[in-house]
Amino acid sequence: MDTNILLDSGTNELEVLEFLLEGQHYGINVAKIREIIAYQEVTPVPNSHPSIEGIFMPRDTMITAINLRNCLQMRDYMDSEKENSLFIITNFNSLDIAFHVDAVLGIHRVSWRQIIKPGATVSTSEDGISTGIIKIDGKLIIILDFEKIVTDINPETGLKVSEIEALGIRPQRSVPILIAEDSPLLNKLIVDSLKQAGYTNLIHTENGKQAYDVIQQCKEDGTLHEHVQCIITDIEMPVMDGHHLTKLVKEDEETKDIPVIIFSSLVNEEMKKKGESLGADAQLSKPEIGNLVHIIDELLQ
Repeated sequence: MDTNILLDSGTNELEVLEFLLEGQHYGINVAKIREIIAYQEVTPVPNSHPSIEGIFMPRDTMITAINLRNCLQMRDYMDSEKENSLFIITNFNSLDIAFHVDAVLGIHRVSWRQIIKPGATVSTSEDGISTGIIKIDGKLIIILDFEKIVTDINPETGLKVSEIEALGIRPQRSVPILIAEDSPLLNKLIVDSLKQAGYTNLIHTENGKQAYDVIQQCKEDGTLHEHVQCIITDIEMPVMDGHHLTKLVKEDEETKDIPVIIFSSLVNEEMKKKGESLGADAQLSKPEIGNLVHIIDELLQ
């Protein structure tokens, strides 16, 4: 299946690949997908996590295969079921990972406004692995948090907070920074890391719309410079994504000079081009929290 479907930059839309696991409908952002291939035998890795099926090497690139059924506590595949199953090969957080799925149904182009944030009954703030739910043609598609799935398997792939400790003791700076990050866990880690790095004047919001509302309110109050001198934004967020937020900020004469840093698991070559076209001042992959601090230092000198 061709997944090379390009969206115009900053339209607040995404494309979701719908797939099946045990008859249930799930989704993944197409921007994370490199390709989809038929299942192939993998080499088991001794003493690995139960959700890791093994490794394989298509085109001389070693890829780790993750069993999503295991991650979601479903029954394992029978040998006869594997023949018709698929691998969704992804790239995010600078990692190439294959996710084993039963079948792929198609791609849907939707607005971030259509993404419903899961309630506490579906996904608690830190334990759940769903980032949102969309309703299409009368069926519910659960968008999985693939970054959290991978981090739960190997915490070393997550935010490298040890990089902040390596910075040592730094002077405190009161420069106001606005953060847009929908993951409660990552939002807290980013805030804690920046405070440890000396940046203590932080406003953190759950999505681009909330961040933009803060900006608009500050403009009305005449306090923009006092409250927003730098913006850090994720890309994938419900209601309004980071690209659309960047577009709105950079098209506004009053806010266009505020540095915008895109800090996302989706920072690959294609997404960098989109960010550049929208005027982002810097773009970093999410594990690089130490580099984030260095970029903030440079932009706010």
